[in-house]
Amino acid sequence: MSQTPVVTRFAPSPTGALHIGGARTALFNWLYARGRGGRFLLRIEDTDRARSTAENTQAILDGLRWLGLDWDGEPISQAEGAERHAEVARRMLAEGTAYKCFSTQEEIEAFREQARAEGGSTLFRSPWRDVPEAEHPDAPFVIRIKAPREGTSTIRDEVQGEITIGNDQLDDMVLLRSDGSPVYMLAVVVDDHDMGVTHVIRGDDHMTNAHRQAMIYRAMGWDLPVFAHVPLIFGPDGKKLSKRHGATGAAEYQQMGYPAAGMRNYLTRLGWSHGDAEFFSDAEAREWFDLKGIGKSPARFDTKKLENLCRQHIAVADDAALLHELEAFLAATGQLPLTEFQRDGILRAMPYLKDRAKIFPELIEKAHFVLTERPIQPDEKSAKALDDVSRGILAELTPQLQTASWERDALEGVVTALAETHGLGLGKVAGPLRAALAGRMVSPSVFDMMLVLGRDETVARIGDAAA
Repeated sequence: MSQTPVVTRFAPSPTGALHIGGARTALFNWLYARGRGGRFLLRIEDTDRARSTAENTQAILDGLRWLGLDWDGEPISQAEGAERHAEVARRMLAEGTAYKCFSTQEEIEAFREQARAEGGSTLFRSPWRDVPEAEHPDAPFVIRIKAPREGTSTIRDEVQGEITIGNDQLDDMVLLRSDGSPVYMLAVVVDDHDMGVTHVIRGDDHMTNAHRQAMIYRAMGWDLPVFAHVPLIFGPDGKKLSKRHGATGAAEYQQMGYPAAGMRNYLTRLGWSHGDAEFFSDAEAREWFDLKGIGKSPARFDTKKLENLCRQHIAVADDAALLHELEAFLAATGQLPLTEFQRDGILRAMPYLKDRAKIFPELIEKAHFVLTERPIQPDEKSAKALDDVSRGILAELTPQLQTASWERDALEGVVTALAETHGLGLGKVAGPLRAALAGRMVSPSVFDMMLVLGRDETVARIGDAAA
């Protein structure tokens, strides 16, 4: 008998940008589904109409696209399913697993005040739970679920293990408000069921919701999904990740220039492990990712580890793909797009730019020599390397380069020989050369730049600097 195809979902609330914790949750769901030939769905939980905005929804979609997380079908709006959610509540009412409660807010608060005074539970126990329909008043009411009152309830969680609570801790939660609108807790369950979600992978801040949501599944006779509640992400100080730790939104990391592949690798590894593997490809992540590898303790966000992984991913990335992502970074940060001249230059230089760059601004800084045109304007630090003695040496170098074989070993031999005739080490000549070719002290090696620029441009730039 074939197994049920895996269906996961990511269900963000568009009341803010895509938080890095939400991005990891989406990634875990995406990896689990994609690694098993399943479906990854997206639901926008926009029932908070006052705080949900189209701009936030778009920002969430953009953040997921930047991370490279594709979803199946169109994003689902939870708010648009309100009538379906209400229909389920009314069915529960008809089947006796829910009831009408006419208690007013004042009566509920009075009940809780008395419970506090007596040292008892403040969970509201409605006096209307077992009142027959014939005795109902003509007054506003909510629909509440009939929670079990005795015994215990257990949920099997793939991360946390078996979680059992006493049923006396469950309240008859509201399903439909007095205006007929469904509550979030009901909407989530109905949507997950209707979407065919088999695995609910989410932050463990939702752990307290699981038992309450399970009541609805059981009342409707629906199979529970597999739950996996993932510990939250903490900052370096061991407290929940927040603005005080620095950037917390996916868009912020894109705008700082982190490559998506490095971020995917880091977020996958943040709270999940596969042996000692630290650096891995997307294909390996999809193959390896499982729920058993998720730890029970909160993970700590470490920017240095993120940067180390990003450096490794930039180093092995396809040159054309890296250029494409670099251009997306420029667009995301409102910078001017590359000209054809600049694109061609960066693509030729990419093998020499990728080495040790952790983020795109560093790669762009190293690429300055192909992004600029003659005459090269050296920055303050580079200008100091172009004194009269250095200019004289560069003037001597120009005719030698015009006849040299344009290969790295040959070029290095010419420059080294010239340095030795002046009693200098190679580094003493490389500084002025770097200033002449790039106008910056941060660049690839002078010989790599020569190979990328070609003989004519190299000789012209050195000649400009020597003049």
